Amino acid sequence: MSLIPKKGTVYVVDDDEAVRDSLQWLLEGKGYRVRCFDSAESFLSRYDAREVACLIVDIRMGGMTGLELQTRLIETKSPLPIVFITGHGDVPMAVDSMKKGAMDFIQKPFNEEQLVGLVERMLEHAKDTFADYQLAVNRDALLAKLTLRESQVLERIVAGRLNKQIADDLGISIKTVEAHRANIMEKLSANTVADLLKIALGQNAPKT
Repeated sequence: MSLIPKKGTVYVVDDDEAVRDSLQWLLEGKGYRVRCFDSAESFLSRYDAREVACLIVDIRMGGMTGLELQTRLIETKSPLPIVFITGHGDVPMAVDSMKKGAMDFIQKPFNEEQLVGLVERMLEHAKDTFADYQLAVNRDALLAKLTLRESQVLERIVAGRLNKQIADDLGISIKTVEAHRANIMEKLSANTVADLLKIALGQNAPKT
């Protein structure tokens, strides 16, 4: 029988070993899978954006700070929910981090019940954000299959242009436009024009 907890994964990034051990003991005792890192750099080298998880990170660390890690994750469009661990003097920075998308911050020494409740909310939020993230990844993977010319044709299909208008726009024949349309439909696994529009507009995308 598997002993792996099923509640979800919590990343803990803190350069204080005592804090890491305390959080790991607390959260594993509540049924969470906990992965600890002593620096933002080591976390980034192991982080898998495909995993539904949340992040607890110290706002001040040697090397890359928690705020710098947040900025890096934002740049990569990571869906990972973040909560910061702060000291008393770090509250203004923590408030700024929330303006950038952090879900919350907790002050040292932290209340265990408050922390566990926060983790629960973050993982519930993660289920939705990671689903949207995976749809976007799948969409990008599909669109990356298109040639430059096919991308140009698709852009005009989405704009509602007719085959003749697309041919005139791009200086190609209507037959060539039709060939490109057929290739686009095949590459994007779209059965109808409606499917094609949903994929192109990010409303839906088949799994790759």
